Amino acid sequence: MPSERPLVDAAGSAVEIVEVGPRDGLQNERTLVSTAAKIAYIEALVAAGARRIEATSFVHPKRVPRMADAEEVMAGVPRGDGVRYIGLVVNERGLDRALAAGVDEVNVVVVATETFSQRNQGMSVLEGLRSFSSISARARSSGLRVTATVGASFGCPFEGEVDPAAVGALVRSCVDAGADEIALADTIGVGVPSDVARLVAEVRAVTTDLPLRFHFHNTRNTGYANALTAVALGASALDSSTGGIGGCPFAPAATGNIATEDLAYALRRSGVATGLDLAALVSAAALIGGELGIVLPALLGRAGDFPAGLSPERRL
Repeated sequence: MPSERPLVDAAGSAVEIVEVGPRDGLQNERTLVSTAAKIAYIEALVAAGARRIEATSFVHPKRVPRMADAEEVMAGVPRGDGVRYIGLVVNERGLDRALAAGVDEVNVVVVATETFSQRNQGMSVLEGLRSFSSISARARSSGLRVTATVGASFGCPFEGEVDPAAVGALVRSCVDAGADEIALADTIGVGVPSDVARLVAEVRAVTTDLPLRFHFHNTRNTGYANALTAVALGASALDSSTGGIGGCPFAPAATGNIATEDLAYALRRSGVATGLDLAALVSAAALIGGELGIVLPALLGRAGDFPAGLSPERRL
């Protein structure tokens, strides 16, 4: 293995990867994956070292049909080994289901623009904040960690540019409402590293204590540069999807997340530990790629590790 080379200005030597393939990865794919295959995918991710996994979302099945089996998935996932399962919720009914299903954390999305908030959540931004406050209070009283994800932080498919100050104000409101972690989402993949820097500055101006997580899509091929920039600026966690699958079903021309295996490779080569096994991630990607019947966007499985370690996975 080559000597680890430090990431310039990195705040630390490790970053947590939140695996979102089972939720954000599968929710926008054309193929409806069986519950058994979803569980097998999650088992493969656990075997690869994933310890925070967004396993499903508790939304109305008519809005996101591919997540209709949330309870069945949670009933079958492997427990123990320090693995924590996250459920996405958008309202109190979703929280009821998530609590009953035994999630360890909830992720609640508050959208930064009015139009996208209505399209994505069926409510205004203010209504979204009120909903977050209620969900957060109940979840925390039940012992769950709560992440506030600010959707469309970097740009909106309907309103265009988003003012970083508006994102900062939303973050402050979520902090006041009890968030344990803040996640900034580039839902449509428009951001570049300078945008990451501006948003970090805004968020740190309103809160300096909470862990800061990022959710990048690679729609315009800037997701990995953004992720490395976020780590250099002190991000504690990054979302990614094994194989690079997924996207938002309510955003036009949505494409996949940054791929976990490609991200983990870039971080390892930059001297940042993730605790993930690259070969096992490639195997997990091959498994879900076979279920979906697609050529996955991720590249590590095709090119192989460097120095030699992984054989190119032609099934990707």
